[in-house]
Order: sequence, then structure tokens, then C-alpha cells
Amino acid sequence: MIITRTPFRISFFGGGSDYPIHFENHGGSVLSTTIDKYCYISARYLPPFFEHKSRIVWSKLESVKHHDEIQHPSAREILKFLNIDKGVEIHHDADLPARSGLGSSSSFSVGLIHALNALNGKIITKRQLALDAVHIEQEKLKENVGCQDQTAAAFGGFNKIEFGGHHKIAVHPISLSSGKLNLLQNNLMLFFTGLARTASEVAEEQIKNTRNKEYEIKSMAKMVDEAINILNSGDIEDFGKLLHESWQIKKSLSSQISNSSIDEIYEAGLKSGAIGGKLLGAGNGGFILFFVKPELQNQVKERLKNLLYVPFRFENIGSQIVYYAP
Repeated sequence: MIITRTPFRISFFGGGSDYPIHFENHGGSVLSTTIDKYCYISARYLPPFFEHKSRIVWSKLESVKHHDEIQHPSAREILKFLNIDKGVEIHHDADLPARSGLGSSSSFSVGLIHALNALNGKIITKRQLALDAVHIEQEKLKENVGCQDQTAAAFGGFNKIEFGGHHKIAVHPISLSSGKLNLLQNNLMLFFTGLARTASEVAEEQIKNTRNKEYEIKSMAKMVDEAINILNSGDIEDFGKLLHESWQIKKSLSSQISNSSIDEIYEAGLKSGAIGGKLLGAGNGGFILFFVKPELQNQVKERLKNLLYVPFRFENIGSQIVYYAP
């Protein structure tokens, strides 16, 4: 039995520049962190005492005789990619709901690739883990996804991630004192809008618009270094103002990114004390992040009391094996 624990992520700046259609020509970068909310994958070889060959437990329970019959697309393609022909049992559990803007589908892919490699007695690097997950999602599943979610989930931590060039992905941990990190965390609030969506579908229009929105995407990517400078030597409130500026640009990339309900939530947050914020992930639902001074957070909670408030902290480990019993 193998159990992996893989974190979800919050992306602050640069989203959209991690799609190959953009970074292969212009490069790209994002600033993101993983948080202490996780996807758990348990995997074992299934004893040959059942009518079915494999059992996959997620929001559905699948008992199949052939891996091609598996409905969960990532599970099916990862088993094929790793050439696993034995019967397996896979269970998925998570701290937060799927399709919510925190990179949950990529955390699943990374966690399952990690678990099945370990089941085969293989240890792969975090970089290879990220690249394999990108390959599965972009090449095998043909999903409209970038490269930051898989990278963040595999590596963990608070990072600047660059895309393009010979290495395709480069991860640069942000060196901040614990005091600075705590200051940033203490000014962030996370709420669940209650709206679920499929990131690949939401991102489809944005990807189609990429060539016409190169200036906007480049502007958002440039904010990565600006945000790092603020954290190192600026006024922390400017980080919140930059989030607001980035969100205004992001909304212009596609009609699918926001909607009237999200706009109302965002405006309510600003009116009750938030300096800035953004909807996380591809858009159109999921979690919304606000930058709020600690002394004003209670009134933001009160104003948004119809939403679920989710406290969180940063984490820096990434995907890891938390249980191994060969």
C-alpha cells in the first residue's frame, strides 16, 4: 500500500503565461504557493480474488476488468502511460472540492503518478513528476491546461516558476524571512464561492484569444517580479493593490473568466475592507482570494457570511509519500 499527499496551490500572478501557446514564443512566469490543503491517493495491487481486475474510488466507484474501461480520464491514462497491467485499487480523498481553482486535477495527476511509480519500486524527481503530469494532461487527455499547477503540486513551496526555453520549466524558490511570509499569509483570506466549473472548458476561450491578448498576458507575467520586489522591500499593501490590478486584466482575457455572481462577491469584498484579490484558477467559479488587513478581516467575513471561509497556511514540501508498506 502506498499513500501520497499532494498539496493544492494558490496562484498570485502570471496565470495564462504558462500555456505552451504563449510561453513557447514569449516565455512566461508565475508566482504561486502551495497550501496546507491536500489530495490523498492510496494505491495497492489488488489481490486476484475478485471478478473485477481493478477498483477506482473517487466521486464514483468503478470496478473494471480492463483499464480501458476506467471512466476517470487521468487514472485511465496514467495507468496506461506507466504500463501497469496488474490489477490495482486506487482511492482518492481531498481536503477541498474538485473544480474549484486550486489545481485539484493536477494534484490528483501528480499524486497518482507518484503513488504508482512508488508501487513499482521507482523514485522519480519532482521535476520528472511535474513533466509527466503535464504530458498526461496536455498530450494524452488533450485538456486546455497550462504547466504551473502540475509544477507547483510536485515541488511545493512559494516559488517563481518560469516557462519556456530548453528546460521548459524552471522553479525558483522565493527566499523570504518567516516574518515576511507570515505577514503575507496574515493578510490573505480564502472563500469558496460555491460555484464549480471545469477548468479546461473555461480556459478554451482564453487560449483561443491568446494571440490577440499577448500584451495583457505579458503584463500579468511582469507583475511576478514586481510582486517579489514588494515582498522583499516594499509596502505589503501594494501586494494587494497589484492583485486587484492583475484581476482586472485577467477578466479581459475571456468572457468565461468572471460572471455577475463573482463580480458581486468581489465588489462586496472591496467595500467591506479588502484591498484587492482575484478568483483563483481558470475562472468562472471556485475559490476567491482577498488581500485584507487583519484588523478588517472580521467585517469582510461578516459581509461574505453566505460563503465558506477557509483558513489556510503555506506549505513547502510538495507531493510526498506519507505511507509505504511494500
